[in-house]
Amino acid sequence: MSRNLLSTSLITLLGLGLHSPLLTADSNNLATSMLVDTCITCHGPAGSSQGPAIPNIAGTAHDTFMATMQHYQTGERHGTIMNRIAKGYSNDELEVMAKYFSSQPVVRATQEIDAEKAEVGAALHKEYCEECHVNGGFKDEDGANVLAGQWLPYLQFNLADFHAKKRDMPAKMRKHMEKMVAEHGEASLEQLAHYYASEVKQP
Repeated sequence: MSRNLLSTSLITLLGLGLHSPLLTADSNNLATSMLVDTCITCHGPAGSSQGPAIPNIAGTAHDTFMATMQHYQTGERHGTIMNRIAKGYSNDELEVMAKYFSSQPVVRATQEIDAEKAEVGAALHKEYCEECHVNGGFKDEDGANVLAGQWLPYLQFNLADFHAKKRDMPAKMRKHMEKMVAEHGEASLEQLAHYYASEVKQP
């Protein structure tokens, strides 16, 4: 479906909903479905990814989702295709999507991980990351994103990009990451990735 047709359909559905409580519920549900379907094509059912290089977006906090998409729109954050995709949505449409995905539970895939690396990574998380990525990275608080149970390749790619300064990050995060790598070497990035990928069940 083209973006123009999608927008026209959404306006029509939401407009119909103004005249009846029943139509409001039905049209809003259909409008939400039309919007989120464009995301789950890549990010998996209800935002739980089924592919190794694409993150889960289920459970992403409302404000985190909004900020991420708006940063893609402005170019503050770079992606392979997300900059182009994000520009196709209005702020109201992003609000609908943020509300939906923030309410979805994450379905985490069981992955092959290195148990020894994950054990070391757990200690690294506690020392350098836990202050922001609470509960082992299971919960998105203050824009920290859900890390627990993300696909291992996705974690590896992103940690490498942060370390190489290919992606911007908060000053506090940069300080902690640089300290961790200085004290434990670049292997600590891999160990941290295995830890987060191993976190399937919340303790």
